[in-house]
Amino acid sequence: MHMTEDAKRIIDDSIRAVLPDAAVYRALEGRRFDRPVTVIAIGKAAWRMANAAAKALGENLREGIVITKYGHSEGDIPRMTIYEAAVACWRGETMRKWKQQLVENASKFGFPIHTPFHELTPEQKRLLWRGNEYFHGLDEFFEYIDSERRKIQFRVMKARYTGKTACPECGGSRLRKEALYVRVGGKTIADLVAMPVDSLIAFFAGLELDEHDTKTASRILVEIRNRLQYLADVGLGYLTLDRLSSTLSGGESQRINLSTSLGSNLTGSLYILDEPSIGLHPRDTNRLIGVLKQLRDLGNTVIVVEHEEEVIRAADWIVDIGPKAGYNGGEVVFSGTLPQLLKSKKSLTADYLTGRREIAVPATARGWSNSITVKGARENNLRNVDVRIPLGVMTCITGVSGSGKSSLAKGILYPALRRLLYDTGVKPGDFDGLTGDVQLLKSVEMVDQNPIGKSSRSNPVTYIKAYDEIRKLFSDQPYAQHNGLGASAFSFNIAGGRCEECQGEGMIKVSMQFMADVELVCEACGGRRFRDEVLEVKYRGKSIYDVLEMTVDDAIAFFGEESKKNATCRRIVERLQPLQDVGLGYIKLGQSSSTLSGGESQRVKLASFLTKDSAQGGVMFIFDEPTTGLHFHDISKLLAAFNALIQRGHTIVVVEHNMDIIKCADWIVDLGPEAGTAGGRVVFEGTPRELEKCTESHTGKFLRMRAKIMKNEK
Repeated sequence: MHMTEDAKRIIDDSIRAVLPDAAVYRALEGRRFDRPVTVIAIGKAAWRMANAAAKALGENLREGIVITKYGHSEGDIPRMTIYEAAVACWRGETMRKWKQQLVENASKFGFPIHTPFHELTPEQKRLLWRGNEYFHGLDEFFEYIDSERRKIQFRVMKARYTGKTACPECGGSRLRKEALYVRVGGKTIADLVAMPVDSLIAFFAGLELDEHDTKTASRILVEIRNRLQYLADVGLGYLTLDRLSSTLSGGESQRINLSTSLGSNLTGSLYILDEPSIGLHPRDTNRLIGVLKQLRDLGNTVIVVEHEEEVIRAADWIVDIGPKAGYNGGEVVFSGTLPQLLKSKKSLTADYLTGRREIAVPATARGWSNSITVKGARENNLRNVDVRIPLGVMTCITGVSGSGKSSLAKGILYPALRRLLYDTGVKPGDFDGLTGDVQLLKSVEMVDQNPIGKSSRSNPVTYIKAYDEIRKLFSDQPYAQHNGLGASAFSFNIAGGRCEECQGEGMIKVSMQFMADVELVCEACGGRRFRDEVLEVKYRGKSIYDVLEMTVDDAIAFFGEESKKNATCRRIVERLQPLQDVGLGYIKLGQSSSTLSGGESQRVKLASFLTKDSAQGGVMFIFDEPTTGLHFHDISKLLAAFNALIQRGHTIVVVEHNMDIIKCADWIVDLGPEAGTAGGRVVFEGTPRELEKCTESHTGKFLRMRAKIMKNEK
């Protein structure tokens, strides 16, 4: 490769420099290039150098300069060949001899040293580990490292490159060799469990056995075929049977249990399902409905807690609870059939089903000019795809269940950006790199549905930092100052002001040896969580306990009355307002985080970002199924919160199946066309209106159908 004198001088100066990034900056500052330049950084120091190059080039970035940055030295660049040092531990001056041995002898046994690592066959990759008579493989290399562990540099190297890999003995099958000698239809049990359910159904449908085996296995085959079909019917045809249960989503686990129930053929049973459509694409929702009707037709009663429109429309009887959430709900607004519901004027659900209310598409589309691109994504079923993510707008990653959406967003995009921006986090999945305007991003946040706090004393108002201001307000009261009660006295997490009998929880858990634990109201504080002295401090007639018992809506009204006169009250309202904006005005300030649903926890996290300094732009927020557990009315509030973040200069990336979210997005990345091995490709990239015209996309089809249904209802 030809190297200019300038480039050679920059590299030489950087190698010799104490601060190589500073040397790069000095060398490039104010320079202009007449053609695109690619800076490839490997390792932590080199990554800093690439950052310095980006800063030094400044305006030149708009002249076609491309900065390609790869994270740690721990991660290989998948497109590298063995010759180019794809094996990270053989890159150093000392360890290079191990690679050289392979390079010099590769022609003797036909090993492709100039083929990118990810294109090597499984057998060639295994050979790289095992070695042969011509070269020592990685297994021997690490044995050598172990033998030299008395030296600190070797112990560090082993720790650096130690991780999980497939067992060389069983190849990841987890079975003895003897078990793998048995074959049915030419396949071992390891081969079968590694196949997607849909492929297994086809395999057993076409399985031909001799007379003896047919007679022996007839009953077993019936059960196998039925149970596999049940899995496919609930939309899990893309799963493999060797998939670990810990990797399944809540919706997938629930649907597996549902298929188990189908297989049992029980009658006269009551089934209660909570949001079974979680994670399901509309294409698969109809299959789920078919399964639920099948359970009903067997003589069972099926009760479903659901927000999905298709499931609601398919129900025989609908009970609508409301009219709103929290203290504004809890009443039976409607009970009857779908035609009767559509005539109801009191139900918010009916309003959205009939089109009297709707989540409107933005009047004007948001434009964008900057973007990042994930290059060569190959994690799980992704097929070496390039995906473009615009910055400063809302991007929706769609596709049928199992098409590769989570692999892209959670497996590659999020960890890769964390590695790049923070130099920390888990290793991203298999991909080539990130290109584009990465330097415009300051941070990346994954907003999932995990609980916001592990402690039973954790609550939403603490999470959004509003409680700090409330404690300050009470500590400023004359009675508190007279008795020396500071802000810490109004915390139930610190000894001093809290009730020590119950540790500020208000309840005491009594362990029962052979029964479930019993919770009793604390006798010392009567469930009020604080000492009497602290509860004597009042603000406008309300104690700290009274304030914590308020809903967000009540608290905003209470403190809002004094917000013009009192700066602390104004800050409390400002911090509480985002909770109301995301539709959580009904929750109590002191409500334990453990009582919040996944969707509520996710919205509390969203509210915490809305409370932060509005000037802080350049953050990418990644949401995974944020509409889980949300009513149509709540989705409209969620979209308003997304818009507020975008207006502050942030980027929203959403993995979603909900058509209301999809139609309001600025950019769509649709993966598929199917699930598992038949998915993992980019079917469509563009705007929602363009997606409606895409005939290859299942999402586009349902987007068109949804628009047609709403038009007819109106």
